[in-house]
Amino acid sequence: MASSSSQRRSVGLMAVCAGLWSIAGIFIKLVPWNAMVIAGFRSLIAAVVVLVFMRMTGRRVKLNLSSFQSGVCIAATFFAFVSANKMTTAANAIVLQFTSPVFILIISALVFHQHFHRMDLITVVVTLFGISLFFFDKLGAGKLIGNCLAILAGLFMAGMYVITGRTDDDSRMSGILFGHLLTAVIGVPMIFIFPTPVSSTAVISILALGVIQLGIPYILYGLAVKDCPPLACSLVGAIEPLLNPLWVFLFDGERPGKFALLGGAIVIAAVTGWCVWRDRFVSVNSQNSLND
Repeated sequence: MASSSSQRRSVGLMAVCAGLWSIAGIFIKLVPWNAMVIAGFRSLIAAVVVLVFMRMTGRRVKLNLSSFQSGVCIAATFFAFVSANKMTTAANAIVLQFTSPVFILIISALVFHQHFHRMDLITVVVTLFGISLFFFDKLGAGKLIGNCLAILAGLFMAGMYVITGRTDDDSRMSGILFGHLLTAVIGVPMIFIFPTPVSSTAVISILALGVIQLGIPYILYGLAVKDCPPLACSLVGAIEPLLNPLWVFLFDGERPGKFALLGGAIVIAAVTGWCVWRDRFVSVNSQNSLND
């Protein structure tokens, strides 16, 4: 089991990662391309960033079952999330993707027979309640589909968290690299199917998405998940749904609905409280272990 200081460091890395993830909404809105094309080029750039990091740090590219599975989950998350951003508000897309803690509990309990503390379960239930409020806003067919795609992204992201949290360092980073490469292989050729107008705004935005919003954060995530349990990583990621709608509102003027704002506040409050509780819980357990 990782030490308390190691877990705090990992939580810090995950917090920075989530903060960088949060700029996705504003830049995706600035790129007038099909969602598949955006996902493809964004991940192509991110793959280069991750590969350079692996080379510089002496990590080997490993193809095994876990790296392949995590790569597939990562690619599926990207496509579902980018599509959701195009079909619903950025606030809805990012917070509904935050269903991942629920799916982590389900996957971990059913597949790995893992037990959780009562506070974990309470946090997830309250989070689900907050998320359900998003569906009280008036939704057209497009927004409804976009909301469902965002929840699907949460399912795939949960798979990513669970799988990468149970692999060695090389396999973990390799899975992240494969996820980006798979997304690029599927998404980039879509330029021959969908109109892809090139402008300075689109190019700058896609570069920002690839390097700052995806490449660097996924390196931080790969480092954080070593000592930060999947559920903890997912819940610390609440920083992302907190900041994402703020950036979109400030730069694009897109306003989430009343129920979405209330739901988002409940989600953030629940997760913040959980993080405070967990830090104290880990500290107490670590101290008891030392006393024993």
